[in-house]
Amino acid sequence: GGQMPLQRRLPKVGFRSRKALRKDEIRLGELHRLEGTEVDLASLRAAGLITGAVSAVKLIKSGEIDRAYRVKGLRVSAGARAAIEAAGGSVSDS
Repeated sequence: GGQMPLQRRLPKVGFRSRKALRKDEIRLGELHRLEGTEVDLASLRAAGLITGAVSAVKLIKSGEIDRAYRVKGLRVSAGARAAIEAAGGSVSDS
């Protein structure tokens, strides 16, 4: 017999990765909240789209854009890249 061990008495809870707290995804439809046409980490923080802890952002194609944005230093999905370039914008890695 004996007493049930503590780790078996406590309820099981999920796992939250610490890496996931530093990454975020932004939809193209949310870019209208930016002041200018420059899209980088600093402008996304200024617009309140990401928190200060986020260090990696990926733009995904969800929604429509109506301006030509210049994306710098962010990861971009293939569909988002096509939509940005079709609107007259550009995507650069640095």
